[in-house]
Amino acid sequence: MLKKCIAGGLMVAAAVSASAQKIQATAVTTTINNLNNKYYTGNRAPLLKNYFTRLPVTAFRPGGWLLRQLELQREGLTGHLGEISIWLSKSDNAWLNKEGKGKWGWEELPYWLKGYGDIAYVLNDKKMIAETKFWIDKVLENQRPDGDFGPDVVKNGSRDLWTNMPMLWCLQSYYSYSGDQRVIDFMTKYFRFEAALPDDKFLEDYWEKSRGGDNLLSVYWLYNITGDTFLLDLATKIDRNTADWRQENNLPNWHNVNIAQCFREPATYYLQSAKESDRQASYRNFALVKEKFGQVPGGMWGGDENSRTGYSDPRQAIETCGMVEQMTSDQYMLQFTGDTRWADHCEDVAFNSFPAAFMPDYKSLRYLTAPNMVQSDQANHAPGIDNNGPFLMMNPFSSRCCQHNHAAGWVYYAESAWMATPDNGLAVQLYTEGNLKAKAGGGTPIEIITKTHYPFDNTIQFQVICGEQVDFPLYLRIPDWCAHPVVKVNGRTLSVTGDDKGYLKLKGSWKNGDKVTLQLPMAVRLQEWKANKNSVSVNYGPLSFSLKIDENYKQRDSKETAIGDSRWQESADATKWPSWEIFPGNAWNYGLYLDKYDALRSVSVVKKEWPKDNNPFRNDAAPIVMTVKGKLIPGWKIDQYGLCDTLPQSPVVSKEPVTELTLVPMGGARLRIAAFPVAE
Repeated sequence: MLKKCIAGGLMVAAAVSASAQKIQATAVTTTINNLNNKYYTGNRAPLLKNYFTRLPVTAFRPGGWLLRQLELQREGLTGHLGEISIWLSKSDNAWLNKEGKGKWGWEELPYWLKGYGDIAYVLNDKKMIAETKFWIDKVLENQRPDGDFGPDVVKNGSRDLWTNMPMLWCLQSYYSYSGDQRVIDFMTKYFRFEAALPDDKFLEDYWEKSRGGDNLLSVYWLYNITGDTFLLDLATKIDRNTADWRQENNLPNWHNVNIAQCFREPATYYLQSAKESDRQASYRNFALVKEKFGQVPGGMWGGDENSRTGYSDPRQAIETCGMVEQMTSDQYMLQFTGDTRWADHCEDVAFNSFPAAFMPDYKSLRYLTAPNMVQSDQANHAPGIDNNGPFLMMNPFSSRCCQHNHAAGWVYYAESAWMATPDNGLAVQLYTEGNLKAKAGGGTPIEIITKTHYPFDNTIQFQVICGEQVDFPLYLRIPDWCAHPVVKVNGRTLSVTGDDKGYLKLKGSWKNGDKVTLQLPMAVRLQEWKANKNSVSVNYGPLSFSLKIDENYKQRDSKETAIGDSRWQESADATKWPSWEIFPGNAWNYGLYLDKYDALRSVSVVKKEWPKDNNPFRNDAAPIVMTVKGKLIPGWKIDQYGLCDTLPQSPVVSKEPVTELTLVPMGGARLRIAAFPVAE
């Protein structure tokens, strides 16, 4: 469960220029959502106002390691999936047919396009933008007279609308990029089609019924632009027909991606209902799954395909799709609630789970990744995991949903790095290097340049670029793990007003060249997971750490090692796009040997050079490592299913000698032990 802490002793620095410029600093829990930002589209009455408003898709241009992840995606699977996936073929594709007929056409195309297109816009890649526009134009041109669009899939006598939901998100991003009025007309016509469907023919199938919240978000997006009141009635209809995500101690289903994607549906409808019970239902959903299956490091939980009672050990895995959807849900929950805990959680998943699901070059990925995973191969590990087939294989030809949907993970993260505030200010939510261009204060265009190696370093530097002096509030999120942040504005210091934990609000008049330096001191933390055999994980700031395991890669044929429902184009070259098995090259079955009186004394932090290729999510390039003492636990082995066996109960008596272990950031470890037994 997410925890909220109050930390005292906040210190802030501010500057006073020669012209009586003064920056006031206040610690606040969040913004006050009693206004709408003047320059960016927020919620229109009667919807509750958001605490934060999204900026246009290209407002923030990432740099540093995040830019490198997007470039690697472009150079890797995301950028070339059109050469591989049969679902992206332009032959016999239902997305290219006005009647929605074709052999290929369901969720895969929009899953891929919502990430691919946004990466194209953010990188300003002309070739990718042209490819994106090809698909967007065809969707807009192929709307049917009744307003429906997309693959004409009928299940159990009802039109399956799930596949259209991610395509609506593609259209919304395209509108943010282009301002193309066709999108507004198209979506208005489509939502009138949805409004006309009878309830007994609306959101009836499993996927669409679970995921109605995605449809709901698109309805509110359009309402905030047009104000068409029929959209509010449609929103109520969607909420009424979506699966019940308001149950006290249960969920409508336990599919891992559905949970990550759909737990927020009641909080979304809360914007219209204004019922605190709706808001709390989403918190309760999240707390329930974390309590039952998520007592592990990395932010996610043991889902495999479906979370199962009795399967909550850290060797249980989560889909790559689940990580993407959870990060996205965290970003929306932050907007709806103003609660910084969602940004903290988004970082946890993004830094510690998501990058490990890919090969370092992003040219292949695996369906499932676990906090404790010591073998990644083509074997069938069921029933140890809830999937039959090679679901741990790094394969670019495999995993249909994740193969396409992973594209949105990092780019959505970049788009949520900054948000607008109701008082015409700006809030930095997810610290990363890059350039922001936005309007603030009285409408003055400003630029804020961010330099940082966060989360691998604790210092973030900002520089304000503006043509004239401008008065606006700047909100700096303070992570929950950070007790004593320090902010310097042009090098001068003063005490902060208030002791709330959430944001440092810097309010005053900013001039061209002003510099802000935020320091978020990081410390080693040991987290005990009592529900998982008293195991422990090791943290430093927002990073969780894993045992460094030598990773031995074995190249395989992607076509021969693909999951059974995978499909690829005849021209797809498996030699150009190989799959990989990964085996451990050294012992992994260690418990931590900790000082009985001061466990933190057992851990040392070692800083290293920043990687020259700007990709820190690799064991051999990790800019931070840790050393800790441990003991081998001989009885903890690979089990009959080919998985890391379940954790032994801590403390574990071991007669093996004490040895020094190296820990690396969990997000760069493709093989990992991140939940450790404690050895005696």
